[in-house]
Amino acid sequence: MKIEQIKWDGLSGWTLLKEQKTEFKADLVLAFGNRFTIEDHSRFDEIKAKYPKANILICSTAGEICGSEVFDDSIIVTAISFERTKLKMFSADITSVNMSYETGKSIAGRFPTKSLSHVFVISDGQIVNGSELVRGMNETLPDNVSLTGGLAGDGARFQQTLVGLNEYPAKGKIAAIGFYGKDITIGYGSIGGWDSFGPERLITKSENNILFELDGQSALSLYKNYLGELASGLPGNALLFPLSIKIQEDDEPVVRTILSIDEENQSMTFAGDIPKGAYARLMKANFDRLIDGASQAAQRSAQVSGNSSPDFAILISCIGRKLVLGQRVEEEVESVCEILGKDTVYSGFYSYGEISPFSEPGKCVLHNQTMTITTFSERTLSE
Repeated sequence: MKIEQIKWDGLSGWTLLKEQKTEFKADLVLAFGNRFTIEDHSRFDEIKAKYPKANILICSTAGEICGSEVFDDSIIVTAISFERTKLKMFSADITSVNMSYETGKSIAGRFPTKSLSHVFVISDGQIVNGSELVRGMNETLPDNVSLTGGLAGDGARFQQTLVGLNEYPAKGKIAAIGFYGKDITIGYGSIGGWDSFGPERLITKSENNILFELDGQSALSLYKNYLGELASGLPGNALLFPLSIKIQEDDEPVVRTILSIDEENQSMTFAGDIPKGAYARLMKANFDRLIDGASQAAQRSAQVSGNSSPDFAILISCIGRKLVLGQRVEEEVESVCEILGKDTVYSGFYSYGEISPFSEPGKCVLHNQTMTITTFSERTLSE
């Protein structure tokens, strides 16, 4: 696997970050960038001109990751040439959140399954129920095929997100890449690191990703009581106080981010499903535990690599973590780099949702407020 990286920003234009001095023909280009920046179609045209034979996956973010640094208002481009791994990729349009499950089944069903090892998916982050998208893909992909990815972002604006596969990025798009062959090794891990507080409460009324009642009481009223003075900053402050959801008593809880509130219906809308009968608990930030969570995710993702560093790692973290960590945000990325090593190439972005199993093995789920890592290593012909 050969990798080259370039970066665009408004001050310097394009900058070469990692150059391949040997002959290099990219098979895959991943471009993660600020929404306003990638809305300028000339940026896509310039990427296409530099890597004319490559498949290009581009999406908007809530912050870009490259190496151990976090950027805003940039585009981070990673071009990859595989030695023996084959790729197939497909995209789909989604115009309503109710299409999420069927769209997940449809896009997953387009992949030939022979020799398929892994699927990496990037979805619109607004017009989608991430839980239903993942459920549809899980039900369609073979059990031995892992699934990771994330939902595109739009800073802290939550206006619209953009995704494109070999085309200009647009809203309402889902793109997936399939990796084929026995020479590609892929690891993954996803950890939050938030602290729970307050009692565990039963979800007594919900509909898909909309929560109405906890323990028979208005969920929004209960939530506001816990937040106190911070409730005046809703829904923005909700990013700092997500909910932990546990469906079965022995399940590892998943975290759900609140996207919006409805005062009239006294409800809260989340980035993923909030099943009736599950248990919910409020969460708050602990800076050191968030950073330690990123380190644990790296350890889980590195297990398949043994003693060697992976060739490439995609880090997808949540906008809520970025807002909480503030000026310390690079510490969680640095903690990942310390685990995976200096020989690994890093890229990624801050998202509206993360897609991954918790660890090997396991079924994929939608996460919020986690650091989710996917690592890639390819055996060379000499091995």
